[in-house]
Amino acid sequence: MKVWVRDFRDETLDEMLRGEGRGSPAFYASCAGCRKPDPVFRCARQTCLGPGMYCEDCIVFMHRQLPTHMVEMWTGEFFVPMPLNELAVEARVQLGHLPGTYCPRSTPAHKDFVIMDTLGIRTVKLNFCGCDSTITHRQQLMRACLWPATSLDPQTCATFNAIRLFEVQNCLGKISAYDFVRSLELLSNNDGLKPTPDRRRAFRTIVRQYRMSEMRKRAGTAHSDSGCKSTKQGSLALLCRQCPQPGMNLIEGWDKIDWDTMDEDQRYKYFLWLAEDANFKLINRQVSTEARDPIIDDGSGYFCHRGEYTEHIRKHVDEEEMSSCSGFQAMFLANTRRVKGLRVTGIGGVTCARHNMWRPNGLGDLQAGERHCNMDFLFFSAVLNFAMMYLILSYDIACQFSKHLWERMAELPEKYHLNIDPSCVRWMVPNFHLPGHKKACHSAFSFHWLWGAGRNHGEGVEQNWEFLNGAAAATKLMGLGARFAALEGLFAFHNWRRQIAHHLILRRRMAEAIKGGKMHKEAFEAFHAGLSERKPELVEEWRVWVEKYEKEAHIENEKNIPYEYQETNTTLKQVRLKLAQEEYARTGDGTEVEREDTPSTFISMGMEIEETQRQLAVAIKAGGSDPSTTNQLDFLRRRTLLRVRLDAFRRLQLTYMPKLRRYMTVSQRTVWDADDREPEATRLFMPSDLGTAAARDKACARGLDGVEARLREAEAAEALDQLRQGLRTRTATTIFKVRNWSGQRALTRGQGILRQINVKIHAAKLRYRYARQAILKLKGHGEWEKRLQVLTDDDVRALSERSLTEEERAERNQLVAAGGVPEEGGTSAMANVISDETHRTLSWIWYAVSEKENDDEKLHEALRVEWCKAYSRSRRWREELVTLEEEMGRTLVFGEYSERLWIARAGAREKMLGKIEPISAEVREGARAYALEQADRERRTNAKLREEWGPIRRRGAEYLRGEDIAGRPDIVIPVDSDALRWAEATVYEREEVENDMYQ
Repeated sequence: MKVWVRDFRDETLDEMLRGEGRGSPAFYASCAGCRKPDPVFRCARQTCLGPGMYCEDCIVFMHRQLPTHMVEMWTGEFFVPMPLNELAVEARVQLGHLPGTYCPRSTPAHKDFVIMDTLGIRTVKLNFCGCDSTITHRQQLMRACLWPATSLDPQTCATFNAIRLFEVQNCLGKISAYDFVRSLELLSNNDGLKPTPDRRRAFRTIVRQYRMSEMRKRAGTAHSDSGCKSTKQGSLALLCRQCPQPGMNLIEGWDKIDWDTMDEDQRYKYFLWLAEDANFKLINRQVSTEARDPIIDDGSGYFCHRGEYTEHIRKHVDEEEMSSCSGFQAMFLANTRRVKGLRVTGIGGVTCARHNMWRPNGLGDLQAGERHCNMDFLFFSAVLNFAMMYLILSYDIACQFSKHLWERMAELPEKYHLNIDPSCVRWMVPNFHLPGHKKACHSAFSFHWLWGAGRNHGEGVEQNWEFLNGAAAATKLMGLGARFAALEGLFAFHNWRRQIAHHLILRRRMAEAIKGGKMHKEAFEAFHAGLSERKPELVEEWRVWVEKYEKEAHIENEKNIPYEYQETNTTLKQVRLKLAQEEYARTGDGTEVEREDTPSTFISMGMEIEETQRQLAVAIKAGGSDPSTTNQLDFLRRRTLLRVRLDAFRRLQLTYMPKLRRYMTVSQRTVWDADDREPEATRLFMPSDLGTAAARDKACARGLDGVEARLREAEAAEALDQLRQGLRTRTATTIFKVRNWSGQRALTRGQGILRQINVKIHAAKLRYRYARQAILKLKGHGEWEKRLQVLTDDDVRALSERSLTEEERAERNQLVAAGGVPEEGGTSAMANVISDETHRTLSWIWYAVSEKENDDEKLHEALRVEWCKAYSRSRRWREELVTLEEEMGRTLVFGEYSERLWIARAGAREKMLGKIEPISAEVREGARAYALEQADRERRTNAKLREEWGPIRRRGAEYLRGEDIAGRPDIVIPVDSDALRWAEATVYEREEVENDMYQ
């Protein structure tokens, strides 16, 4: 651009102006056709004939079959547009004959006949052929690649090129028919001096008919003797070639294989992975009626059969929306707001979970939110007449949806009943949605711990909605039938582009699976070898436990989950509740209401104030020496509130610790008497602050120190939980940062996030240390110290972080000395997220040793959880590779099946339904040509896939056989170098690459 601005900007402008004139005299001295002198006509913008000038006869002759081109006439000073229909009476388009010839029996079309083309909207003079009275006007237009807007007396049509251009723009950019026709109007007349006729409604009709016909053409309907009457439910939908399709890409007799004796790797190959979800952006207003705008071929494509669907919904008019186990209820309530005047509040849909292809009959409108009756019907409709051995359904509220499903299935027509053992159906929650559920759902409904899941995550249906949401504005005000047709076209386009994208995506996913599988396998084997040397029988017990749970996991087994800690600490709230119950029981007959100033309330108030003081002190220290005005106001407000709480605590302290000052040390009295300290630095002097047990007995109410000891133990355990959670969060954030963040802006933001996490870790560390020190003063040394050990800075590290060397410890000390909260794990030397297994030791904070057992007698719970997760991760990567190999094979088998099918269709339709005479030779030739073209495309696609997939499939097969492929140059890098780059890319980069391939 800089070169163009400096050197060529003026030249470009001059060339544009040159095009407004006639150009070189060599082009306008004589007609480029017949050589007559002084021609004055040319094709506007040199659309077809180049820079030459033509006489009137030549320009008309050359444009007889190009009625949508615009002609310009030179007035002697400038060009003026001159439509062909105004140029000469002879400038008529003759249908049914060769260019330049006329039909002796021709009949003129309407005087205002309009053609919509990519060049604009033109009013043309057109003659129909009258040689053969059996050929209708609409057929003559179709044979000239002009689609008529009406069937009986067409006066408007659109070229096939214009329709196809709109279809692609509508599917990709969600350009509406209104905007597309408006763009054609502006191309035709942008100055408003000669408005073009309004044909927006006609164009919408044309597009709807074209899309419906195109879907039938691609589905082979035209090759059936019955024609469109042979269309079956769901037969127009494009099927997923990677999913198991009985009779198309599965071996013969697959359904008769003994499930129990089948090899494990063979079984999960036959899993059918589905995902269900609802979208509340694709709403539709109550415009038009079904009588005025009917649905054509109900249930033949991606939408379910509306008649049967409506009948089922009618039986559940009063049914409420689905309840949820978590915080989704607020979302459900939001989805049902502002529904007045809406026919449809959203769409529910079912896709294949691994490949994001919409299922036939798997979509339907929602009338009043996401209810069981709607989602039940869509789920069973999506698997209508589909044979399967095992079904996995991913749904963001699967924990609720799966309850009583089989009882609800009985309310549907019998043809929708699943012919499958309920024990062979598993319900899962997508990975992104799972954290929002209750803890009981986390393992039971997780893809991470599902046998055969591979790298499946269940969130693909959300990506599908994102592609469709751009059409929400256009479909919002459509009639019922028009909306169905428009969305069916979008679903078909989506499935086709996904099918094309899978040719590259599967190859790249396999490269990733080989790389990830090797890495996780080596990591697990190193971890496993160390543990097996110590407790081999325990490790074997874990292995059996994991494999059994993965295959039989249900929510009822939430207390027997290998991926979660079995021992839980008593929380501070639980201890407070127990103390409150004990205090209430001591009131005598139980009639006295529990007092607000009980001993537990007093101690709890003090502990809460201490926590607030620590948080405020950390915030002030993190704010630096020169905080902003906003921070100063915040600190002042928090100090004021803290001072009020301190005054209330002091009043209660007079009741429960009346002789406190008498039994303080000299230094403590000095601090007690001073009143110039900030609230966050004010000492409370709890019972644990008194030096001896005798002093506590004399200064405090009876049993007050015991109450504090119980609460302090719960506080220490809770602080450890907070510390472990913070370390896990820091590890995940660091990994995500390293893999996905680049650039100064992202890295700066990332440092801010890590700093916040480290502040929380630091606060939890201080809380634990203070609580433990209090326990030590109250109880002295004892067995409790095995559970609550001394916490050093070196102990504050995650499972995947090793202990620091002397140099690294010195680096951290320098950071602390420099001021501010220590950035634990934040430097390059300390961010040992993935370190050498041989140098890694586990911090004691990850152990949960009971008081009766020591570390030498039992491995820590965290080791078990980490081993089980590592074992499952290594299995998932291998399963992904096995499944991808199967999917690639099924894709090729499906292509061979499609090739044979189209070859068979090439000889179809020898006779029309209800007629004795055979169809015309022209139609038979066209049908045969289209079928053989499709068969040839299938053959060439299969040949290309075999060539491109061959190297990576051989590499995957060798890996599955356990061969060491490291260092072998012939197979380490596959032919597709992009596959390795994709495998090494970040999550967002992969999504971008896949979206580019999809587009």
